[in-house]
Amino acid sequence: MKHVVSVSLGSSKRDKIAETEILGVPFRIERRGTDGDKNRFRQILSELDGKVDAIGLGGCDLYLWAQGRRYTFRDVQRLIAHVKHTPVVDGSGLKNTLERWAVERIEQKGILDWSEQNVLLVSALDRFGMAEALAERARATVFGDALFALGVPLPIRNIRMLARLARLVLPVVVRLPFEWVYPVGEKQERNTPRWERYFRWADVIAGDWHYIRRYAPSNLKGKVILTNTVRQADIEFLRERGADLLLTTTPVFNGETFATNVLEAVIVALSGASPEDLRESDYHLWLSRLGWDVGVVALTPGVLT
Repeated sequence: MKHVVSVSLGSSKRDKIAETEILGVPFRIERRGTDGDKNRFRQILSELDGKVDAIGLGGCDLYLWAQGRRYTFRDVQRLIAHVKHTPVVDGSGLKNTLERWAVERIEQKGILDWSEQNVLLVSALDRFGMAEALAERARATVFGDALFALGVPLPIRNIRMLARLARLVLPVVVRLPFEWVYPVGEKQERNTPRWERYFRWADVIAGDWHYIRRYAPSNLKGKVILTNTVRQADIEFLRERGADLLLTTTPVFNGETFATNVLEAVIVALSGASPEDLRESDYHLWLSRLGWDVGVVALTPGVLT
């Protein structure tokens, strides 16, 4: 049996275990949260090193990608420096491929016509592939990085401005403690609405689930949510606020989705390749072999009829 574990700086309330079969190979897939405790995070990594097939990093990014450039979070790099034997991935290698593909796939399946959609991508610098795909297809986009991550009243409305922002701020951002720019631990469970007018404007709210959950208003009536990983409680959160449709970019195991880092870890475990050796074409090939598709959850009865 292949064994993949996602170790997260996020809340332990989201922990789960799934046993499944992928391409005829039995897998045990786990998620272990540390509630923002970096020492506990480091300890679990040490315990797993050499004992599992691949480790995913959850609730944090090791790398941010923008226009083919890779930026490394030094804080996270230090946390994993002692892991010597087991491959460690953060999902960023796959994310650029998977999420760009997901945007295309949603239109191919007739779920949405992007040319009719206003899209709020709450955080684009951690998913530049999705940002580029949406910028190419959507009627209008707002990239919320300055709004939500920096607290600056600057809605970014085109990909060129986003690229300029990436060149300016990413070399600085990756030197900061990770929790300064991303909710970890119990902060992931809080809902503190911010910039509600952009949520109202949008037909589709896309991006990292923790950002969406933290800043979403109480009224999401009629909205489509495009995100990565959710649990059943998150689906109820969206239903209570009136959202129509949930689209997920990662596969469902036992009724819930796991994060992109888990999916990347699964591919590494199956392929036996080093994460550094996997290219975009390799991820496309593995996604095709695995037959994974966009997840679709109707939150309002009859919305898909």
